Amino acid sequence: MKRIKPLLALVVIAIAAYACSTVPLTGRSQLSLVGDDQVNPAAAASYKQLLSDPSTKVISSGTDAQRVKRIGGQLATVIEQYLQQNGYAGKYNFQWEFNLIQSPEVNAWCMPGGKVAVYSGILPITQTDAGLATVMGHEIGHAIARHSAERLSQQLALQTGGAAVSAAAGTKSSTTQSLIGSLYGVGGQVALLKFSRSQESEADRLGLTFMAMAGYDPHEAVKFWQRMSAQNKGGSPPEFLSTHPSDATRIANINALIPEAMKYYKRK
Repeated sequence: MKRIKPLLALVVIAIAAYACSTVPLTGRSQLSLVGDDQVNPAAAASYKQLLSDPSTKVISSGTDAQRVKRIGGQLATVIEQYLQQNGYAGKYNFQWEFNLIQSPEVNAWCMPGGKVAVYSGILPITQTDAGLATVMGHEIGHAIARHSAERLSQQLALQTGGAAVSAAAGTKSSTTQSLIGSLYGVGGQVALLKFSRSQESEADRLGLTFMAMAGYDPHEAVKFWQRMSAQNKGGSPPEFLSTHPSDATRIANINALIPEAMKYYKRK
């Protein structure tokens, strides 16, 4: 890995001091040069465009569609309660949506602002409500931790150097808008960021806690990832697992996180 030049390191430190936020639950400080008011509208517009695209088949009725909406609603309710009770009131303005999309892809995601999509191809692996809560909780964890905005902020800092401090103060920075536009809604495509392994692990931690709050046993997350691991044998991992930790590492980390999540578990 190349060492960061001293001047660039000083710039990054200055930017970090200028604009930082804290991730709920984990307490981690993160670079925050891009606000929800910039990212969320672009994500929402792209989400709407995807759902209305003739090539997208949204499953709006039936047991599976109802499960996605029901479990999503349960997760959203407990997350909103947690944020309200832990000093984050007014810091999030999510407009939650949960949709099931007909697709063989083993995938699911949550855009900034609470726009969730579950692909039907992952349902044979989730199997149970708890398995689905594992997947949805993890993806929502990325949104609550504002991982997209964090990655955008990192890119902005690297692209503009010292000027990023000034860009952070202006909501209409052309550089910022260009970065956001490149990630959401370009050519009608939903271009989602690839998260780092550390962000994936943080999303696992948040997701375990959220599913526990919603009444789903965190131990069931291990079973889901074991099924996912078995699915990957002999082939390339699905999009859902790109840039993720190895199956063995993830399962070990989740087992280590379960005691913390169990403190929030409210059996139904």
